[in-house]
Amino acid sequence: MASEREVTSAVDLCDAGGRLNPAARGWARHPMLRANLRRAWGRKKRWDYWAVITDEIVVSFVYADVDYAGLASVWVMEHATGRQAAAAMLQPFGRGFSLPEQVCTGSVSLRHKVLSLSITEDAAGTRLVGSAPSSNGAASMEGAIDIDITVAKPAGHESLNVLIPWSERRFQFTSKQNTRPATGTVRVGALSWTVSADHDAWGVQDLGRGIWPYSNRWNWASASGHATDGRLVGLQFGGKWTVGTGATENALCIDGRLTKIGSELEWSYSWDQPMRPWRVRTAGPQRAGEPFVDLTLTPSFDRYDITDVKLLKMEVHQCFGTWSGRIIGADGVPAELAGLRGFAEEARNRW
Repeated sequence: MASEREVTSAVDLCDAGGRLNPAARGWARHPMLRANLRRAWGRKKRWDYWAVITDEIVVSFVYADVDYAGLASVWVMEHATGRQAAAAMLQPFGRGFSLPEQVCTGSVSLRHKVLSLSITEDAAGTRLVGSAPSSNGAASMEGAIDIDITVAKPAGHESLNVLIPWSERRFQFTSKQNTRPATGTVRVGALSWTVSADHDAWGVQDLGRGIWPYSNRWNWASASGHATDGRLVGLQFGGKWTVGTGATENALCIDGRLTKIGSELEWSYSWDQPMRPWRVRTAGPQRAGEPFVDLTLTPSFDRYDITDVKLLKMEVHQCFGTWSGRIIGADGVPAELAGLRGFAEEARNRW
């Protein structure tokens, strides 16, 4: 179990020369970092990703500036049929893309002929608004896309905010949030869905700000919902890109309180057969007084996506399904999970 410093006050990510600020190393229960990235053109990566998962659909938003390109998309998938609607655009050199330095604040927006979207943060929640005249890309639902969802910020709700340091010049801050209630509406052509507690709707955030190496791989897994005993449980697991840094992207959120997991978890799955089960577990035997994870995702849908424009290549298998198994958080009380909706992914990037 690695010893990671808990950050408890606001801090800048970089020093005046654009190197990692030593005071930013560690993790926090709330986002309070200023991502004042400097220099290192081509290596700076900034993005806001949101997924909203209900018992009927998954909705995702992407707004990203990876220095030499800006990317934005909205995506809708229906669990029962696997039908999809998507709208996306790529802007060379990220012209017109801008993200706030203060993480998890302010707003981002885009207006383009194929896609309009906005992500707006305030004290009460995050509003996700997206529209497109029609689907493009991987689409099997026809018609215009209209999305308006608000993801609430419960008072005192804790999240994982962690700095992953590869070196003084290469590092990444990420804010991972889950178990945030979502409400709103989604329409694609003549189809519509209500996003609400009646449909077990939860928002998941992945905010990233950093200076990256050109080639990398990562794992990410998330889920939100209730354990069999009624407690609200959020899963946040990461892997590959954190190995050897002394920091991890692993945590449990139980009834709004975070348990940080300071060790790497074991992932078992197949890149070539991503619809086989994904297992994530604590390495070695269960130890008294320490967090514990032994979970399996049963996939029902593989969202395979690839962007390949020579210099820039991003490839991912993001498998949606249900998690089952057992966890133990900081309170030491085991929680049994059965059918918790979420996903697991592997991403392979040259960017």
